[in-house]
Amino acid sequence: MPARSKARKRALDVLFEADQRGSDPVRTIAERSAQAQVPFHEYAFTLVEGVTANRAHIDSVLAAHAQGWTLERMPAVDRVLLRIAVYEVLYVPDVPDGVAISEAVGLARELSTDSSPGFVNGLLAKIAEVEARPIDEVG
Repeated sequence: MPARSKARKRALDVLFEADQRGSDPVRTIAERSAQAQVPFHEYAFTLVEGVTANRAHIDSVLAAHAQGWTLERMPAVDRVLLRIAVYEVLYVPDVPDGVAISEAVGLARELSTDSSPGFVNGLLAKIAEVEARPIDEVG
């Protein structure tokens, strides 16, 4: 498994844990990294910190495009992996949108419900088509 794929999975685990416990994701990744036998890839920290710092904007984008679904109604795993993918689409210019979407669909296929991969793919494709990266993050 490529390093960034592993980093996405680690970020998903940390963000999911923090979401379920109501804890600070940045503190959680620092704790989990200190306890880990294998060091966390730096990109896992980038994702956790980026999702945490931009969560209000990410959630508003998800809410605007998830027709018929509220964030609270989504499976928790889907909600977290969508946040990671939207962060990559909107804020990480060196990750192509297709890669962010493909990685999220793969995680949904591995970790969530049978209908999740199609839902995640459709929602992220729509967001990637409609939303532009924030001006201060481009170029």
